[in-house]
Amino acid sequence: MDYLVTNIGCSPEEIDFDASLNDLGVGSRDSVVLSGELSELLGQPVSPIEFWQHPTINDLARFLTGSEPEFESDATVSLDRVSMDEPIAVVGVGCRFPGEIYGPDSLWQFLSDGRSAVTEIPPDRWAPFHDGSPEAEAVLSRTTRWGSFLSDIDGFDAEFFEIMSREAAKMDPQQRLLLEVAWEALEYAGMPPSSLRHSQTGVFVGACLGEYGYLASNDLPSIDAWSNTGGALSIIANRLSYYLDLRGPSLALDTACSSSLVAIHLACQSLRAGDSNLAIAAGVNLLLLPAVFQGFDQAGA
Repeated sequence: MDYLVTNIGCSPEEIDFDASLNDLGVGSRDSVVLSGELSELLGQPVSPIEFWQHPTINDLARFLTGSEPEFESDATVSLDRVSMDEPIAVVGVGCRFPGEIYGPDSLWQFLSDGRSAVTEIPPDRWAPFHDGSPEAEAVLSRTTRWGSFLSDIDGFDAEFFEIMSREAAKMDPQQRLLLEVAWEALEYAGMPPSSLRHSQTGVFVGACLGEYGYLASNDLPSIDAWSNTGGALSIIANRLSYYLDLRGPSLALDTACSSSLVAIHLACQSLRAGDSNLAIAAGVNLLLLPAVFQGFDQAGA
């Protein structure tokens, strides 16, 4: 605590023992220094990794004193290797689809009604590419403008997920969608997200386009500390694992159109191998640029 007061600038009354060390201003460099000081104080090696495995002062203290409780959830199962033909239960579903579909019930109703989600592209989606040049206008005028599109992709309750508005603005909307829909899937399963904390829950996400990161990186003066994590495809899965404090595998994968199906396959493999006790398998895809449409047009697809 003395280190936080003298080096981080916290006053003793400001230190919340249940707040994340990241929120208290402890970074990677600080964790290295603190691990050395704690090793000397306790007479035993303390790895900097422990600051991420036990990300609050209380969590770290319980670990270092050997009084850390065992975290279990209703989803916890034996770590024994599961038979490869063991059925796998799908306990919760969340989805967000074009056509104002906000869950499995509305998806079923949409399909039952025989409706179509194909529309013209939202008018603001390609607005930045209408730069007034004859060349750009000529290309855009002959590019397919039909598809299935989500509405309100910039809407996000950052406060709910304890994310600063400045950081949220740099996040690929695919990251935001995954946070929201994964939360809804856990609600659908009747599984409090807090019950998964410290559990061996894996996150497997299919995603094949990082257009938001590309768009944002073109504006060099706007690059800040949140730009890299906001635009990286890997963080689509990692941010969910971090927010829910999950300890299982966490990966985003790109196999083009089969990405979400492969994510489900890997999630099942992880469950059967015992790497995960519970798995969140997902797919997310947003089309923000005309380039993909134009490329398919040129290929006759």
